Amino acid sequence: MTEVGGARTGLRARLDGPAVTLWAKHDRDCDGWLPLWRHMEDSATVAGRLWDEWLPAGVRKLIAAVLPDGEADARRLAVWLAGVHDIGKATPAFACQVESLAQTMRDVGLEMRSQSAMGSDRRLAPHGLAGQVLLGEWLEERHGWTVKQSGQFTVAVGGHHGVPPEHGQINALDNHPHLLRTPGASRRLWQRVQVELLEACAEEFGVRERLDAWRSVKLPQPVQVLLTALVIVSDWIASNPDLFPYFPQNVPRSSEERIAAAWRGLQLPGPWRPEEPAGDAQELFASRFALPPGAKVRPVQEAAVELARTMEEPGLMVIEAPMGEGKTEAALAAVEILAARSGAGGVFFALPTMATGNAMFPRLLDWLDRLPAEEGARYSVLLAHSKAALNEDFADLMGRSSRIAAVDLDAPQEPDGWRPSSRSRSAAAELVAHAWLRGRKKAMLSSFVAGTVDQLLFAGLKSRHLALRHLAVAGKVVVIDEAHAYDTYMNVYLDRVLSWLGAYRVPVVVLSATLPAGRRRELVEAYAGKEADKATSAEFDAVAQAGDYPLLTAVTSGGEPVMRRPAASARTTDVELERIEDDLDLLADRLETELAGGGCVLVVRNTVGRVLEAAGALRQRFGDANVTVAHSCFIDVDRVAKDADLLRRFGPPGKVEGRPGEAHIVVASQVAEQSLDVDFDLLVTDLAPVDLLLQRMGRLHRHLRGGEEQADRPERLRTARCLVTGVGWGEPAPVPVRGSVAVYGAYMLLRSAAALLPHLDGGREHPVRLPADISLLVQQAYADGPDGPAEWAEVIEAARVRHEEHRADQADRATAFRLDTVARPGRPLFGWVAAGVGDADDTPAGKAQVRDSRESLEVVVVQRRADGTLATVPWLQPDRNGRTLAGLALPTDQVPATLAARTAASCGLRLPIQFSYAQVMDQAIAELEELYVPAWQVKSSHWLAGQLILPLDEDCQTQLAGFALRYSKSDGLEVTRA
Repeated sequence: MTEVGGARTGLRARLDGPAVTLWAKHDRDCDGWLPLWRHMEDSATVAGRLWDEWLPAGVRKLIAAVLPDGEADARRLAVWLAGVHDIGKATPAFACQVESLAQTMRDVGLEMRSQSAMGSDRRLAPHGLAGQVLLGEWLEERHGWTVKQSGQFTVAVGGHHGVPPEHGQINALDNHPHLLRTPGASRRLWQRVQVELLEACAEEFGVRERLDAWRSVKLPQPVQVLLTALVIVSDWIASNPDLFPYFPQNVPRSSEERIAAAWRGLQLPGPWRPEEPAGDAQELFASRFALPPGAKVRPVQEAAVELARTMEEPGLMVIEAPMGEGKTEAALAAVEILAARSGAGGVFFALPTMATGNAMFPRLLDWLDRLPAEEGARYSVLLAHSKAALNEDFADLMGRSSRIAAVDLDAPQEPDGWRPSSRSRSAAAELVAHAWLRGRKKAMLSSFVAGTVDQLLFAGLKSRHLALRHLAVAGKVVVIDEAHAYDTYMNVYLDRVLSWLGAYRVPVVVLSATLPAGRRRELVEAYAGKEADKATSAEFDAVAQAGDYPLLTAVTSGGEPVMRRPAASARTTDVELERIEDDLDLLADRLETELAGGGCVLVVRNTVGRVLEAAGALRQRFGDANVTVAHSCFIDVDRVAKDADLLRRFGPPGKVEGRPGEAHIVVASQVAEQSLDVDFDLLVTDLAPVDLLLQRMGRLHRHLRGGEEQADRPERLRTARCLVTGVGWGEPAPVPVRGSVAVYGAYMLLRSAAALLPHLDGGREHPVRLPADISLLVQQAYADGPDGPAEWAEVIEAARVRHEEHRADQADRATAFRLDTVARPGRPLFGWVAAGVGDADDTPAGKAQVRDSRESLEVVVVQRRADGTLATVPWLQPDRNGRTLAGLALPTDQVPATLAARTAASCGLRLPIQFSYAQVMDQAIAELEELYVPAWQVKSSHWLAGQLILPLDEDCQTQLAGFALRYSKSDGLEVTRA
């Protein structure tokens, strides 16, 4: 009971008799419980705090815009919906679940059958759906609303457990009224207490006088989603007994004291509240980024700042500019302006892979360090992928965050006894990986997020608690990097997400060096809401026809696009292209000649098998010490170390340490294409789609070494040259190697070869001019219509047919679980995620829902020693605190020490495609499950619980599902038929 000086206050003061016996929460362990009225008031007061102190201004503005009294109405509505969200618990179908509490209700006349007597019918009345029906009845019968008018409001109650009800569920409950009110003498009493609670909430939360004005409102679906999400968050916080104690431990006694104590315990960081930065682009960049002395802002960066400041309202901005032109910094500068103008409370930086997410995260932290902030500001930060806890920068933030016990906290917490090393920071605002924001359903609600694009694509996937993902992105500026890197399957989801982001008025910045013009138009149309509009305008035609480069394109939701054409930076690179047959002896001979005076070569192959094959042949000629391998089949910790080593040796001048003075060759897969600022003297690459081939060229003569003449490079390699291989250059048309066709398809490889043909034949007289030729080549390779010499026509046409069939199949399969388009205002969200996938997460199976890829097996690699015991692999280097990580014991009769368990978990490895085929995968899982360690399956062993363990012998070899596996720190995983 809430009392102040003996007087009842708040919601309790408006209730009497049977209504106060209804219950909402029960703890069987301590027999504690929470009255329904108490939980309703807790949830409402939490919603008010969230609205005032946590919800970004842009989200509040979007909700307020559709209500007659603006933000005052919006806050009342949010608080009221959170208050009434559990009215469905005022029913016999719910109340019968705890017999002792049900009997108390029976004693005051609220009759109900026992839980067992109700039987399976109870499943027809989950309390969310029951609450939606009761609230709808109350609005319709007592306030004159129509069914259509009420549904758009009540769905926030019906969907507060993650899935808005479907029409069939509503009809089924209508046919079982006894689940809402026990028939007979007590039916009227049940109805009276339900109405009494709803009337009390209307009075207490200040909406009674607003209901007539709201009756004519048509809530847009995005607003319904946001209100539902806010109700969910309010309910989860108010359901945490550590913050809101149950009776009889329910203290402090007044509602104000109760919420104040809970809010202090939660310590939820508020949103980012940026002010639009003053000064010109040069001043902005100088204050936000570590510009070298005398460095000038590039034209693309200046244009991005100017466009962000002059857009009619924040919308979508597509930045196309060459590799190494500073697009990331341009995006962050635009983000700050767009956030200030839109009221966004954070940023989500979406990247194609975990590796690129890891690379971006410290850059995001460095930018945050330089942002001005209010005194005492705290921002929540997240690295969003499944192995984020193994990232040292993120682990540091997790270790410094306060801990609370929170309901639905489904991400692993760091156990006592392990603390990550400190990262020295002097942040303008305190950055925390907040404990309450670590569950997979809540993590994206953090204000500043860097992670894989999957997290964004999940917003277009019908799944449970989708409203929370929408609230997460609706409150941010979204940056999508490497937009060219996504296939048709992923783009189906991305375009749908963009259409919803446009409806939310979310600022979006898209980055690419090699974006096809047709894809540019699709992105712009999706955001503007023209995705399904067959009628085209001249302005959108112009977007698809623009061949300028660099190019900035902007559009607002429902608006027309505008374009800016900044100059490229002064520096250009001419790259001479040359064909080379796919012969390893020939390659070794050629490199021996090219490297006679030293130099650094990057050899990019399209498959891991070709990487290892080429590396083996080149080592025979150049020696093991002069050949480095990089690909995706390294354990996680080695992959991170490999990227760091490449940056250390081949990075930009001034940052590089130990660039090889003699000849050195790096043989890499596609991991060298993205987000690695590495610089080589010569490039050898398998034929690839032209946009990716240009990305690879971006690693060639990326920086000036010895002035414009590149005088610090070996004399023979001062001209940028790219040797193209991985294809038979015969007649009648080129024949790409089988592995490349499996990865990219023959059609795009042939189109790439056709676009490059003048440069391949032209040699020194017709180099690829970067950046001038980038857009020309990309548009030519991706344009509709025939391309290539006449003698190629038959081969290209056959490949085109297969390509179009594959794309159509991808698009068709992707639509199976894709979210529908935004419906007209006023249409309730009933059935919004019907026929969905259930829960969506960042596991391999989860990512397979938004990527057209086979499910893969992930294992934790350990070593089995001669005595049969397990240990961490022996080549690991000490951590940055100097602690030994190699050879740590992993006992099987108990939980391993935290450091050992975490170290083992950092040795995760995704097995290659051979293990993704059903029969092989099943056999591999069966064999891996033979090493099942019961002692590791406890909650305190979250690093290893549930993991598949792959033990290598002392020679780092094993056999699995008919394959021989060998692992080395230098070459990663090699797989051969046993």
